[in-house]
Amino acid sequence: MKLLTAEEMRELDRRTIEEIGIPGIVLMENAGRGAADLLCRRFAHLLPGPVLVLAGKGNNGGDGYVVARHLLNRGWRVRTVVLAEQEAISGDAGVNLAALLKAEGSVSFAPDEGRLARELGHHGGARLVVDALFGTGLSSEVRGHYGDAIDWINAAGVPVVAIDIPSGIDAGTGRILGRGVRATLTATFAFPKIGQVLYPGAQHTGALETIDIGLPISLACTVEDRNLLVEAAEAGALAAPRPVTGHKGTFGHLLVVAGSTGKSGAAAMTAEGGVRAGAGLVTVACSESVRKVLEIKLTEVMTAPLPAEDGGLSTEAFGAIEGLWADKKALAIGPGLGQAEGTREVVRQVVRACPLPLVVDADGLNALAGGVDLLLERGGPTPVLTPHPGEMARLTGGTVADVEADRIGTARAFANRYRVVLVLKGARTVTAFPDGRVRLNGSGNPGMASGGMGDILTGLIGGLLAQGLSPEDAAVLGVYLHGASGDRLLEHLGDAGMVATDLLREIPAARRELLKANARI
Repeated sequence: MKLLTAEEMRELDRRTIEEIGIPGIVLMENAGRGAADLLCRRFAHLLPGPVLVLAGKGNNGGDGYVVARHLLNRGWRVRTVVLAEQEAISGDAGVNLAALLKAEGSVSFAPDEGRLARELGHHGGARLVVDALFGTGLSSEVRGHYGDAIDWINAAGVPVVAIDIPSGIDAGTGRILGRGVRATLTATFAFPKIGQVLYPGAQHTGALETIDIGLPISLACTVEDRNLLVEAAEAGALAAPRPVTGHKGTFGHLLVVAGSTGKSGAAAMTAEGGVRAGAGLVTVACSESVRKVLEIKLTEVMTAPLPAEDGGLSTEAFGAIEGLWADKKALAIGPGLGQAEGTREVVRQVVRACPLPLVVDADGLNALAGGVDLLLERGGPTPVLTPHPGEMARLTGGTVADVEADRIGTARAFANRYRVVLVLKGARTVTAFPDGRVRLNGSGNPGMASGGMGDILTGLIGGLLAQGLSPEDAAVLGVYLHGASGDRLLEHLGDAGMVATDLLREIPAARRELLKANARI
């Protein structure tokens, strides 16, 4: 599903008006009528209301006036409160306010805190509220009586329909601009917006429905897939049935460099993630002490010893790894390796020199922190990096708060600068490509917030790389399958107590479900 920023939507509106010749007033009419249609379908049981429309002075308020007029025509009892003086409403919004008044709509004006409080005091019996205060162009913190209106909406205890976007949500980042309406349903126009699917904005959006406002198909088709929400259809296009003549050699050999004393589980889960991804063979390279543990833990996975010292890998381990990757198809490095200096140096050498498709996670990322420019020295295929926000902050030299404030911007800038595929984990995992495209993941749930989940994702992506998927496709499909496996578990385990090894058993079934849903099998 394509996602737009506020700027991209404004440009699309401008081109529709100027190049195609469809007036803005027509687009506003289509938007408001479509939102009213949706409201009537979803809340037919609340007819005839009453409905309270809270409107701002801009075009979002104009959309609200159209909604109010159409609801009146369909038998709803509607009152509209405008948070401005009547004289302040101009342009297309002014035209639609005049039309609402001429249609005998009940409209009052509340340009300050005192008058708003009096108006809202008269509307405690509303059964439904329409939020038309701010549209997607809001970029500053909500203050004054607009903030009071949002607080009142959230405390009303009735369903709320947001027009285009819940007021107070940044359309580009999902950030809450001081206060944000918590909508039951959001009727967005033409295309969904990024802030409606990114957290915390996604928690305020409620059910999201896209309204056709009559943009010409010739223009709509020009919208690039720069920002995409990956759901079953998008992920399914990346998955393919296995050829009936395939054998273990067909599906690649994944080399995993992972584990240290006390962290053998990370190596085991990474390796099993590769197996469950469908890799034909998986080998774990690790210190001898870890290898002995893995020989007991793992059945389908092979192991190879690496030189070690002081609890980590010795610098001599690079030569051994180099020899091991000669007949492999992909390499995953990092989970549970530890941060001994010898280990860190080995990681840096591998990242710089490995000619295979590569995925780097956990302690592999920590080894790069402070020296990420070595990524620019790499000559092999585009590497995949899979940081959580803490690791991302170490890579950028910033803070977790910086990362979380603009997840897309952070991931996109890093991927572009260092020519990597960057998977920024978290709710709505962000996958950024070197060319600036971004994919937001549509699967997953809070039950997956437990140790080892990231190790499995590393192996899953590595296993897909070993089967020949591009770094971009392996990252996007791996992230989606990882979340979809967690969603399958949610159905019978709930959102607490889910452990990483539970997830492993669901990956093949999640893949099969994806193929069936997309008629690939």
